[in-house]
Amino acid sequence: MCCRCHMEDYDPELAPILGIAIKSPLVTRIQKSHPTPLVQSGDIIPTNLVAAIASDKQKNAAVFPMIWGFSAQGRSAPIINARVESAAEKPTFRDAWKEHRCVIPVSWYYEWQHIPAPDGRSTIKTKYAIQPREAGVTWLCGLYRLEDGVPVFVILTREPGESIVHIHDRMPLILPKSVIHDWVNPNVRAEELLSYAITDMVAEKAQ
Repeated sequence: MCCRCHMEDYDPELAPILGIAIKSPLVTRIQKSHPTPLVQSGDIIPTNLVAAIASDKQKNAAVFPMIWGFSAQGRSAPIINARVESAAEKPTFRDAWKEHRCVIPVSWYYEWQHIPAPDGRSTIKTKYAIQPREAGVTWLCGLYRLEDGVPVFVILTREPGESIVHIHDRMPLILPKSVIHDWVNPNVRAEELLSYAITDMVAEKAQ
């Protein structure tokens, strides 16, 4: 669920955020251990370096470069998602739920609908590009932590809205822009903001 997103080549709302991330000294430090460029357009996949929004030392929303995916002992692939329903209790996520919340701004995310094929032994996969109705930016909510000084994040997921339940049984937690500052502020309880979640989505078949 939510394993690929997309950023349009030029978006007037995303451009200032990317501009700040590109100039961040943290990019160079991250690339010493994760030699990957900051994604500025196109598809975003786990292990990519992207622009994220989190709280600075003054508890204000600020832009930071982050890597998508928590590492985990015994796993070759990173952990890329966390369920809203259990993140506050799970040891892997509970500290970040309280103190280290973030937002990953993208144009849209992708999801694949799986339908049984006529042969009964395989499935037909249809790819969709999904974003909030009448919204230019999709504000994906996540959690982050530091691993050897490198900020890494996961995207939170929840039950899908009625408009896309036929595609997949999960969707990212997406909040309106007006709530982003509160979401990343550790002085605000995450549970108080979940009712603002956007679930009215538009899905279009994608290549």
